Amino acid sequence: MYDFSVDEALPKPERYRQLIDAAGALVDGERDGVANMANVAALMWDFLPDINWAGFYRVDPEGEGRELVLGPFAGKPACIRIPFGVGVCGTAAATGETQLIEDVEAFPGHIACDAASKSELVVPVQRDGRLIAVIDIDSPHLARFDREDAAGIEALAARICAAI
Repeated sequence: MYDFSVDEALPKPERYRQLIDAAGALVDGERDGVANMANVAALMWDFLPDINWAGFYRVDPEGEGRELVLGPFAGKPACIRIPFGVGVCGTAAATGETQLIEDVEAFPGHIACDAASKSELVVPVQRDGRLIAVIDIDSPHLARFDREDAAGIEALAARICAAI
């Protein structure tokens, strides 16, 4: 049994350091990428306040590398497939760049899987220079995410990329 707890009063950098350490403890030595993504999604759900969805979209190997398919997550049911270049996740996949969206309603082509979502952070996960997934986190609050959140999730992506 794993029991990771987070101190709600921690500053963001320390909270992300603990999240990354916990994720490393879970994925190190486990070769099943889906199991690792599931545990990391659960950790994000526990560690990050004021979110309503946290998880992964994987590059679909059967989609000729131009489509994302839903992976493990925590939250309400979500869109299953997202073409590259469509919505926040598809834009992150197409550009290879983190998407920090303060107001999803203002994002052209936003895909509304959960009407409660107001802001979104999507971070590409690359292994050996190739996109393998994106980490997607939604919040019911406008401007929930900032550069510290983006840096924390980018560091998480770098830490787990070999294990998913």
